[in-house]
Amino acid sequence: MPTKFRLVGRGLYTLSEAERLTGVPRTRIRRWTAGYEFEYRGERIFSPPVVAAGIESIAGAPAIDFADLLEVRFLNAFRRHGVSMPAIRLAAVRAKELLGRHHPFSTRIFRTDGRTILAEIVAGVGDPVLLDLVKKQYVFEKVIAPYLYEGVVFNKLDEPEAWWPLGQDRRVLLDPARSFGAPICLEGVPTEILAASCRLEGDTALVARLFEVDVRSVSDALEFEQRPAA
Repeated sequence: MPTKFRLVGRGLYTLSEAERLTGVPRTRIRRWTAGYEFEYRGERIFSPPVVAAGIESIAGAPAIDFADLLEVRFLNAFRRHGVSMPAIRLAAVRAKELLGRHHPFSTRIFRTDGRTILAEIVAGVGDPVLLDLVKKQYVFEKVIAPYLYEGVVFNKLDEPEAWWPLGQDRRVLLDPARSFGAPICLEGVPTEILAASCRLEGDTALVARLFEVDVRSVSDALEFEQRPAA
């Protein structure tokens, strides 16, 4: 199947774009989605990917899709809270078995019953930090879940289908079915174009008229493009 058809509705992000959108270093994203080799006792060993990447490369350059992007955010949240990499790998395998999904952590199922699922995973992983996340309810429900799921829209299969990175009350959207998942304003114009035009013209109202969008879309696009990595 031609590449352009394989990517329809899935989104497409270079590792640099994924880093900017998630705040996860591109080297880590590549290791998690493509695996990597290392030398141990004189032997080359391949460490398999943690995330079941749907896209290996585009024109020879590493790339990921929308589902990969959100799954990477979740696993990185675990990492930021001190969960070891071996535990993350085992948890990812166990979560896929429990939920039967290639990207289990970013599903609505995990969102609604994450602590119960984590408790089942802990039994096989034994990581003390992961166990602590299960015991301390507020950590998952008050810290991790809001950060990961705020602005995420789910489909009937409980899988993420869109993401409002500034919140659903704002006008910036990532939708894999539109513009290959690139950040766009509510009316469909890429935020990068609106922000660049705003910097050039110095007038949000003028840019809104030029592109026939709401002035709030221009302001939100500018804020989104100027903010540090997520």
